[in-house]
Amino acid sequence: MVGLTGIGGASLITPMLIFVFQVAPSVAVSSDVVAATLMMLVGSVKHCQQQTLDTEIVKWLPMGSVSNSLVGVRILHLIRQSGEYNLDQILLRLLGLMISLVTLLALIQLLFITFFPNFNLPKLPKLDITTNRGRFLTITIGEILDCFVGLTSVSSGSMFALVLIGFFRLDTRKLVGTDIAQPAILLLFTSLGDFTLGTVDWSLVLPIWLGSFPGFLLAAKICQITPQHPLRFIIYAILMMVSWKLVAPV
Repeated sequence: MVGLTGIGGASLITPMLIFVFQVAPSVAVSSDVVAATLMMLVGSVKHCQQQTLDTEIVKWLPMGSVSNSLVGVRILHLIRQSGEYNLDQILLRLLGLMISLVTLLALIQLLFITFFPNFNLPKLPKLDITTNRGRFLTITIGEILDCFVGLTSVSSGSMFALVLIGFFRLDTRKLVGTDIAQPAILLLFTSLGDFTLGTVDWSLVLPIWLGSFPGFLLAAKICQITPQHPLRFIIYAILMMVSWKLVAPV
């Protein structure tokens, strides 16, 4: 799913670890970050070889996102050290809120594109990555978004897919590759921060990575010929159900 659409990795795998395998949320988040890093690095290399990513965006967007993702990890450290709050309960709610917010925005956009193609929605200003202003705004967008990714591991792909479509007008062919390569850099640094939390479980990381590796490579190969809209509708429907379960557990 991640290789075909560029979205849904942490949003699907982290809740699966929590609900199906009864893993503590803090361990699920950290372990999934590390597994996602390994998966996305492999996918990034494949897309780079196929020239299905925008190298300029991949170069500039992480400059803002990496620093603030580490701020998110630092917040988790402070919560754990204070001992006043249950880190797992906080992460559970944050996961649900992040997934529901991003999925709702993406679903609304997809519905308009699919059913009202002639409806003229207000367009965001297009950023020119070759100018100093465009680079500055690109870095700023990364800083704003990725503190939340550092907190939850969720939505590095979903949020940046919206940014890549809205501000950079990337076509589908380069959207998926860019949307995988940029979070790969971000999650590499976030995973280093998670190691310091002591919540990474390699008995989870390795099976996730080994199970995902063949599908990720296959998806990267066939993403150019796969219809995107039906796949995204299915994923968004699943994510809305998952987010409700996280925010309001029975």
